[in-house]
Amino acid sequence: MSLMKGMDVSMLRELEECGAKYYFNEEEMDIFQIFSKTGVNAVRLRLWHTPFSKEELPYGGGTNDLLTTILLAQRIMRYGLDFILDIHYSDFWTDPKKQIKPKAWENLHGVELENAVYNYTKKVLNELKAFDIKTKYVQVGNEITKGFLWPDGHIENHEGMVKLLRAGIQAVKEFDPDIKIILHLDYGTDNALYLEWFHMIEPYHLEFDIIGMSYYPYWNGDLQSLLFNMNDISKTFGKDIIVAETAFGYTSDSFGCKGMIFSDELAETVPYEISKEGQKHFMKDLMNTLHNVEENHGLGFIYWEPSWLPIKECTWATKEGCVYTKDEGEIGNSWANQALFDEKGKANPVFELFNE
Repeated sequence: MSLMKGMDVSMLRELEECGAKYYFNEEEMDIFQIFSKTGVNAVRLRLWHTPFSKEELPYGGGTNDLLTTILLAQRIMRYGLDFILDIHYSDFWTDPKKQIKPKAWENLHGVELENAVYNYTKKVLNELKAFDIKTKYVQVGNEITKGFLWPDGHIENHEGMVKLLRAGIQAVKEFDPDIKIILHLDYGTDNALYLEWFHMIEPYHLEFDIIGMSYYPYWNGDLQSLLFNMNDISKTFGKDIIVAETAFGYTSDSFGCKGMIFSDELAETVPYEISKEGQKHFMKDLMNTLHNVEENHGLGFIYWEPSWLPIKECTWATKEGCVYTKDEGEIGNSWANQALFDEKGKANPVFELFNE
């Protein structure tokens, strides 16, 4: 079975505005052309509702509003890649620690909030279609382990969460029933978490197609644990599985950037050399693991932010973004040493894998 070999390049517009360029075999190319040449077949973009302060200052991290999504998705279409839309239903980052309602929806609850989710989802898909952008997959929420659109859709209010999920799913399926819906949780090796979560929503018969799992080897353990979970969850719930986020460092050098996540300390937790070849080795093992999921339920992977070069101005948040999320983390370029391009924008050897 051919795997989905996906990339999430939601930072790309901001990176290119700061001068990022990408090279394959010493030749400068559009990054989507590089993807197309090397066997990458899908690209995901996150979408934030209004990633700006009330003074219209950007939150950073790619400032992924609808305009940015359209501009990048048009290039995805140009190179014949499948488009995955990741709707966060927030103005900024969402994950199990934060799922903040968009400012425009702050005072909406119950049916009004459900209608907002439905109408917004349908509007986004129609806007994309108007620009000849075909959406193949939609994530309704991002890492929704503890729900989304808090407090209304918090996991502790799982009936409220399910109603909001249903609103988003219904909008997608009415727009195009062939679009595949992904429900995405974090910590892909936590079998008990996945069993509990999907058994909890099972009685509601939500019309989704794929279960997404985040998997970072330095946080989530070994690939055997991931394989066990993928096999068990796909068999139990009859769904395909995608590794919806993954990454691995090719160096522990911070390139002088602040707040870099991958470090020597994290590097010590994994059985791979911290080098370009080590990065390639990890991705080869991950792809083999996906091929080994029973009954071909291992759909593929999405590599998270492979284009994030060590440009110091391209930070995960601006001051305004931190104020919005009440996050006191250090502002900086936090990801460049896990990109699939080196500090000069040259494609790493990992791209040799994707046409195999």
